[in-house]
Formats: sequence, structure tokens, C-alpha cells
Amino acid sequence: MTDLFRKLIAPAAPVIQRDTVRLRLDDDEIEVLRVRDPRARRLKLSVDERGARLTMPLRASLVAGERFLQANRHWLQQQLARLGGDGLMTPPLMLREPGLLPLRGQLLPVRWQEGRFTRIEIDAEGVCIQLPARAGEQALRRALREFYEAQTRADVGQWLPKYLPSLSRAPARLRVKVMSSQWGSLAPDGSMALDLALVLGRSSAFEYVLVHELCHLLQANHSPAFWAEVEARFPQWEQERDYLRVEGRKLKSTLHQLLQVRG
Repeated sequence: MTDLFRKLIAPAAPVIQRDTVRLRLDDDEIEVLRVRDPRARRLKLSVDERGARLTMPLRASLVAGERFLQANRHWLQQQLARLGGDGLMTPPLMLREPGLLPLRGQLLPVRWQEGRFTRIEIDAEGVCIQLPARAGEQALRRALREFYEAQTRADVGQWLPKYLPSLSRAPARLRVKVMSSQWGSLAPDGSMALDLALVLGRSSAFEYVLVHELCHLLQANHSPAFWAEVEARFPQWEQERDYLRVEGRKLKSTLHQLLQVRG
């Protein structure tokens, strides 16, 4: 049987449909990702750092999905509380409406102005977001990501010089990206990756993660020798590790909500 013939008779890949539904929990309202999956055999509700997700078989009706959400409201509220409140540090940022933007452990007031280019800047009053008149949510999400990436690189650029002299080598390159569970990683070739959500939390926790990954240039493990290297450079590392364990899911959830990351 030829490869071409196999492709012709092979079943089509299942099409997964995604949209969102809003659900009121007491005095708050959350957004639930609704996924119609041909492989699903039953209704399923799950919660992670990205928020709430309702998975539905294709044959299930929207009414059945709504009833399932309502029946599991209390469980959902408990899971979101376990993740840190409602899973968000601040209400969703709405296009051209006053709001708050998380940065370095603070919530900065947002104001908007019209301009020729999309630009986000920090000033004495908080954060100013400039958008062209016809710019939409996609332009805003792109600008937010670029803004947070620039702030992340600025912090790393501030801290890195004081640690480099005690290392055997510098990181080969730095990538800033959205990471689902990790805060950072160091590849065998010396390439470092840092989670974009770090810049939302307090700066001392971000600096600890940077030191953690830099110490992997000396010890590619988590042995006592590795932690001794961390301790020598960042004595308060345990406090910052504990902070990330408590607040980490909230930070990641907030970043996903701001950038509208779906999965």
C-alpha cells in the first residue's frame, strides 16, 4: 500500500472547537474555556493556572454544559480559591477602559490615549497605553506581550552583571517565554529560558529564579552543592521559593488571562 493511498483512506483528524462562556460565582464572574472534543466521552470540568475548562463531547448540548457548570459551581470555586483567589490578580483588562496592570508585585493604574502607534509606557501616573483608533484586542495583546518582555529583559540586564564574575561562563542566550509549570530552565548548551510571568510578581522572587538558573551553569543538578551555590549568592532564596509556591499559579493565570493564551 503506497503512502499516498494510506493518506487518502486515513480518517480525518478530529476537529476540536473552542469558545468561552461566562459563569457567575457569588459576587464575581469568571470566563470558562468551553472545548468540544470528538474524543471526549463525558462532560469534564478542570482547573489549572490557565483558568477553568469545560470539555464536552460533540453530542452534548449547550444546555447540558450550562447545567453541568451550575451543578459544579461550588467545586469550581474551591479549586480557583486553591489556585489563589479567583485565579487572577486583577479583573481582566478591557480595551480602552480604566483598569489595573500587574507589574513587579504591584497593580498599576491604566489610562488610554489615541496615537499613530501602539505603545505601552510607565510614567509617574501608572501605565499609559497608546493605541490607534482602529486597533483591536489582537494589537493590545501583542503590545502587552512586548511590554512585559521588555520589562523582563530590563530586570535581567540590571541583575546579571553582579553575578557573572563568579560564574565559569555566561548564559549562551536568553529566551523569555510563557511556561506552563516551570519558572526557568537551562539547556546543556547554556541557553537560558525564563517565564514571562515572573515580571508580574515581586522582583526578589524573579531575581532568585535568575540566580537559580545561573547556578546550573556550575552544577547541572539539584544536589547539596548546587544549593550551596545558590545560598552563597542569594541567602534569602527559601523565602522567594516559598513565595512562588504560594503565588505562582496566580501569576501564571494572570499572564494567561492578559495574553488570552488558550490550550
